[in-house]
Amino acid sequence: MLQTTNKKPTRTTRAWGLVAGAAAVAVLAACGTMAGKTGMSFFVTSAGPGKGADLGGLAGADKQCQALATAAGAGNRTWRAYLSQQPTANVPGVNARDRIGKGPWINAKGVVIATDVAQLHGSNNINKQTALTETGAVVNASGDTPNMHDILTGSQPDGSYIAGNVNTTCGNWTQSGEGSAMVGHHNKAGLDESVPAKSWNSSHLTKGCSADALKGTGGAGLFYCFAAD
Repeated sequence: MLQTTNKKPTRTTRAWGLVAGAAAVAVLAACGTMAGKTGMSFFVTSAGPGKGADLGGLAGADKQCQALATAAGAGNRTWRAYLSQQPTANVPGVNARDRIGKGPWINAKGVVIATDVAQLHGSNNINKQTALTETGAVVNASGDTPNMHDILTGSQPDGSYIAGNVNTTCGNWTQSGEGSAMVGHHNKAGLDESVPAKSWNSSHLTKGCSADALKGTGGAGLFYCFAAD
């Protein structure tokens, strides 16, 4: 005749059960975090705040990136604008390359545009077909009407700020009148075959900071956004 026992769980058994349960929760949380980091991590803004190169400073530009990403279903990431800040008596210099995390970065269609910061500033995969907006739309470039290939960066080719007594950030992204800002061409094409004309982040200065001035050289106040986490 089979005998059954009805043992009560010991304190040790209960402890191990708690540990196992906590471990399972931790694994699930980690999986959820990993899943949350997939998907789009790079885009060109479909629109700026509407005041030319006055983006409300770096904070305002970051806010625009976050808002557009959220509207596109990618608000679970921490978004940063690829913009440099020039040093003044009140603020330190900030390099665009130092604001955007470590990569890799993927566009709205799942295409990798760069695996890390070094590749981004070297042989990246940024061009008209890959530098898409947060909704996956192609941004107008040379040959389109209107041309919108001037992307605000305020940066040198290596992603650092431009030193010296020259305004290359429209007053650190607070001016919408006189001034100038360094822009790149997201389609890596310009008026000639020179290196600057083909630069995605450091092609030429604008002729002003207003919306009309930006349009005059082929821009619309757009900028790059990267997921920094």
